[in-house]
Amino acid sequence: MAIATADEMPHSAPPVAAVPAGLKAASPVVALLVLGFLAPLVTVAAYAFATPRSFDAFRSFTIANFQAIFDPTNTVWMSFAWSIAYAIVTVALLAVIAYPIAYGLNRMFGKWSGLISVLFVFPLFVSENVRLYGWVLFFIKNGVLDGSLKWLGFSGGPEVLYTPGAILFGMIYVYLPFMLFPMTLGIAMIPKDLVDAARDLGAGRLMIWREIELPLAMPGILIGMLLTFVLGAGAIAESKILGGQSVITIAQDIELSFTYAQNWPMGSALALLLVVVVSGLALYVLSKLDLDRILGRK
Repeated sequence: MAIATADEMPHSAPPVAAVPAGLKAASPVVALLVLGFLAPLVTVAAYAFATPRSFDAFRSFTIANFQAIFDPTNTVWMSFAWSIAYAIVTVALLAVIAYPIAYGLNRMFGKWSGLISVLFVFPLFVSENVRLYGWVLFFIKNGVLDGSLKWLGFSGGPEVLYTPGAILFGMIYVYLPFMLFPMTLGIAMIPKDLVDAARDLGAGRLMIWREIELPLAMPGILIGMLLTFVLGAGAIAESKILGGQSVITIAQDIELSFTYAQNWPMGSALALLLVVVVSGLALYVLSKLDLDRILGRK
């Protein structure tokens, strides 16, 4: 029988690198993120550098929109200042308000705390505008509050609507679930046995909270604070419905640029600048925190 030599043996095709199964499984999510997040952001960036008052995205490049924003005569920086200030104050107040509620939910309802906290999320099923207009009917002159006080013999209710305080109240009311739900989940991660052990070893209530409960709940608290800050910086309905024209936020300036002014490049430039400012502040705060210690990695 003739034996084939090495030159006569058929050559096999080079091996083809197999696509990881994880990448295949994640491809729909990756495609959704690209189409739903990256593509709109790239389009906004393209419009931000387009010719002012035109629709020449991807066909022109100019920094005239940013020059107009940073012009000393332009007061748009006040809108930025109001938006960032409102977001910071909202986060600070909600952290103080939501933590005791989340702590009480976990202590009173235990494993059912997650389900009970969902009740606080039910208002999200109703349009934000509908809920805010409900407060308008409550605070407006001759409304629920004013009429009730007059019926009781008082002169009437205080002037609440269309003030900076009304905007802050609306933001706290609207964004409470976004702070409370992650905070409740964070506190639920605290092992009860660990707290009991610390108490048996003589640790005081304040020490247990500072050394055990707060660090272990910090991931949920951080998520709630970041989520609330990002949403608060872009708030618009609260300032328009409850604040009237008492305060103009940056989101209102962006809306006006895209609608009445029909200046999409300016609106895109403001939006892009807002993304940079909010992301920069969030990253700066995170850089000052010891995330490894907060997340329990060391």
